[in-house]
Amino acid sequence: MRGSLIALLIARREAAGLTQTELAAKLGEYQSFVARLESGQRRVDVVEFLQLAGGFDPHEAMDQLSRIQE
Repeated sequence: MRGSLIALLIARREAAGLTQTELAAKLGEYQSFVARLESGQRRVDVVEFLQLAGGFDPHEAMDQLSRIQE
């Protein structure tokens, strides 16, 4: 699921028209934080996922990921 979650987060960021730098600024983080998340170098915990999901429905995203894993 990890690769699927990262792909989903990247797709949602891009669909929102945000660069890594812009997303990082919205989160109060550095661009390198977003880059590490998106490259898989850093795990996404639940609280961070909910922050990242500020622009989309996290329940819908989890449903989408569960369908991918079936």
